Amino acid sequence: MATSKPSTKSARLESRVSKEQKDLIERASAYSGQTVSDFVVAHVEAAAKKVVEEYERIHLDKEQSRVLVDVLLSPKKPNKKLRSALTEHRQRVESK
Repeated sequence: MATSKPSTKSARLESRVSKEQKDLIERASAYSGQTVSDFVVAHVEAAAKKVVEEYERIHLDKEQSRVLVDVLLSPKKPNKKLRSALTEHRQRVESK
């Protein structure tokens, strides 16, 4: 399992595990040819990425997807309130 390695490792994680868990992790890391630390970090990182992706991904059903595509392909013209907000924004914000 390839992971990107930061140039310096300065942060630390610690965890308490049972004797059985420790033995299992040590055995698995030995089978994979990694140190226990590298094995744990690689697998925890992969699990963390999966959880983050699941929570940060937008899930749309078929109808929601159709509505989104329709709006993106045929946007409505700005109404008076939106045009007014844009004018106010231009007056308040300096663009570079």
